[in-house]
Amino acid sequence: MAQTHVAYVDVRFSMHATEDPDKVIKAVHQVLPADYIDDIIFEKKTLRGHYGNPITLSKTRIKKKEIAKALTDHLLSSLNEQDKERLFSEIDLHVEKGSLYLRLDKQAAFQGEIRLCTADPIRVRVRFRKRRAEDILRICREIGLQS
Repeated sequence: MAQTHVAYVDVRFSMHATEDPDKVIKAVHQVLPADYIDDIIFEKKTLRGHYGNPITLSKTRIKKKEIAKALTDHLLSSLNEQDKERLFSEIDLHVEKGSLYLRLDKQAAFQGEIRLCTADPIRVRVRFRKRRAEDILRICREIGLQS
């Protein structure tokens, strides 16, 4: 296997009491690489919202090199051209201390589309072995970020 530039990937999402758990899980599975869905296990924690409503926070850290690389490749190559351009032009807002931060639209993911968003996202942190923003941008271009 070729050397990977990805150290690990964190994936987090919340599930509100008003959401259908099956639909949220389906949306998250759309974001993950299909070949590794059964290998990715989420930890769940129940929290209380501002008004006492239950919120389930699910998170995982993917350290296995081939899964982390497959997930990163899948995400960056699956973004539509508009989101790729936006991410490329705003890369400084998404990169910090060796990590690329993405917020993915749960609703779009449920429909099978990977799109960036800001509200109630599936949060992804890709931790690279390199720390400089220029190196991360170069790696992202190699993966398929730039159209």
